[in-house]
Amino acid sequence: MKLNLSRRTTTAAALATLALGGTIAATAPASAATTTKAAAATATYNGACGTGYKVIDSTPVGNVGKVFLTWNESTGKNCAVTIRNAPGAKIFMAVELNVSVGHESTPVVDSGQYTSYAGPVYMPARGQCAVWYGVIGTAKGGDSGHCG
Repeated sequence: MKLNLSRRTTTAAALATLALGGTIAATAPASAATTTKAAAATATYNGACGTGYKVIDSTPVGNVGKVFLTWNESTGKNCAVTIRNAPGAKIFMAVELNVSVGHESTPVVDSGQYTSYAGPVYMPARGQCAVWYGVIGTAKGGDSGHCG
């Protein structure tokens, strides 16, 4: 009988160790998943355009950020800013804002080596259609619309 009890105790101890090991192993991927979720965060508008500007559109810049188009009804101006998903080491970033008109117009651009965002850039746009474009490293994205 003592031999049976000893085997049961040893088996129970081994199962407890495996169960604990299984819990630790199951916990490790969960914390890794949390880290991945943090890295996969998406850019949010940071208010860089100032008071009175409301986000009216955004366009992905690859999978590393977004370019945001904002509008200020009282001034009749659009503003654009390119924002990284997560700040980091300086990298080439740019934002460009233009209006779509029947003739050539000059875009407003901000570009350089930035850690989190490029811009803001502003352009009068009442009665015009906006064209916006952003760059983060080699990723690019842009769109047009919002005529008014």
